Amino acid sequence: MSGLPWEVALMLGQTIEKVLPITLVLAVVFSVLSHFWACNPGKPWWQKRELVTDVVYWFFVPVFARVLRIGFLVLGASVLFKIRDADELIAFYENGHGPLAQLPEWLQGLLFLVLSDFMLYWTHRLFHGGEFWKYHAVHHSSEDLEWISAARFHPINLILGTIAVDVILLMAGISPNVMIWVGPFTTFHSAFVHANLNWTLGPLKYVLATPVFHRWHHTSMERGGNTNFAGTFPIWDILFGTFRMPEGQLPMAYGKDEATMPGEFGGQLAFPFRR
Repeated sequence: MSGLPWEVALMLGQTIEKVLPITLVLAVVFSVLSHFWACNPGKPWWQKRELVTDVVYWFFVPVFARVLRIGFLVLGASVLFKIRDADELIAFYENGHGPLAQLPEWLQGLLFLVLSDFMLYWTHRLFHGGEFWKYHAVHHSSEDLEWISAARFHPINLILGTIAVDVILLMAGISPNVMIWVGPFTTFHSAFVHANLNWTLGPLKYVLATPVFHRWHHTSMERGGNTNFAGTFPIWDILFGTFRMPEGQLPMAYGKDEATMPGEFGGQLAFPFRR
């Protein structure tokens, strides 16, 4: 085996090697926490419907995102900065470039978190309307919302959302080194807000997205599905009038807006193109 297929296979193996231990830790942590503080009591996550589908997404998305992210970064450097040599590309991105790369790494990481969350807030709202919804509906289709539902995203949604935002900020000059701690944080936090927990974190609910905050977003459109678009910082929803956290109420009944969504991975990938 040589060339591109070998590179993809190698990348798949490396990704699984990294993702598997993280997955096992998250599984244990959220199994314990949801046993004591479940938002919606019922079956444990490992008995949820479409678990196999979510597991496939859980391992597919990191590989897909990594391949596309690298591809777009190479294309962007070639088109915008006229860099085509492999060694020059590595040197260009290795520690960032331009004014942003001169900032302390912790500040670059903070900027990355804030700017990416702001951009993703608006792309998230975009995906809730018109022709974009059919792609985002895949993420909203899980009726048994659990921590492992966090990766259920259609590739088009990923490309125009997370991947595009990452590429823009890295091309702007932020060092890829910040991903060493930003990556684990976003993985854990994404699983956290999808977890079956009744946590609001009190006054911190205005600072950091919580499970209750995000689970309202996964209810029907009439109940709260068009609110709480922020992934990490609810300040965007507060500023732009989309914040929803009813006092004394917990969200329930998820995935009802797309009752015709197939349950299996392949069917969900094809779903937007059959509408």
